[in-house]
Amino acid sequence: MNQRQSGYAPVNGLHLYFEIHGAAHPTQPPLVLLHGGGDTIETSFGQILPVLARQRQVIAVEQQGYGHTADIADRPFSFEQSADDTAALLAHLHIPQADLFGFSNGGTIALQVAIRHPHAVRKMVVASALVNREGAYPWLWEAMAQATLENMPQELQTAYLKVAPEPANLRLMHDKAAQRMRDFRDIPSDIIRSINAPTLVVVGDADVIRPEHAVELFRLLAHAQLAVLPGTDHMQVTMRTDWLVPMIDGFLDA
Repeated sequence: MNQRQSGYAPVNGLHLYFEIHGAAHPTQPPLVLLHGGGDTIETSFGQILPVLARQRQVIAVEQQGYGHTADIADRPFSFEQSADDTAALLAHLHIPQADLFGFSNGGTIALQVAIRHPHAVRKMVVASALVNREGAYPWLWEAMAQATLENMPQELQTAYLKVAPEPANLRLMHDKAAQRMRDFRDIPSDIIRSINAPTLVVVGDADVIRPEHAVELFRLLAHAQLAVLPGTDHMQVTMRTDWLVPMIDGFLDA
């Protein structure tokens, strides 16, 4: 049976919501889940989380302004700040080192944790992660330029409203998330090459991230493995539990 506890960590001016699933592993650190843009823990990891937690302790986080975590109105969303908040959560929980599994924006955040707080990261799984603007298809940037709350997927709106401490901030969350993407800045290749944490790079073959971009990231990282999931679009990536869980378990256990 999945053991679960939840709480709020006072980090960097936030009350950062987190959930801990499963028992601590005797020899391995916990696996921290970092959700995608516009998502909650449930929408990014609802299917895969309980399966992962059978073998290891899993800590799922909701970042600034997402899900259960209230926003700081005058603080923009940034990948670097989310990375710092994640590292501060680990310090709050007295976890010196963790494995990270980031999906979409969460994958970019995971990479920033490895860049900014390298001693806090043992291994990473980065799925559908963007490190430069050319890594996404042009239509994604066109969609971001025209993004409004009204064309945000309804299931993401519903998930936010279900758990948010301030449901009236739905539009603010959407607009700040969209602005973070419009302002996306490339991570220089030499900085990516400096990451030493072994990394499993995952992408869907019908993803919003180009498969060539995942290959480029795989080549830049010093210790990387690559998985391209067939017949898989962006929203399906973390739902491929029958493929992903054995790969993640094998990668983290090696």
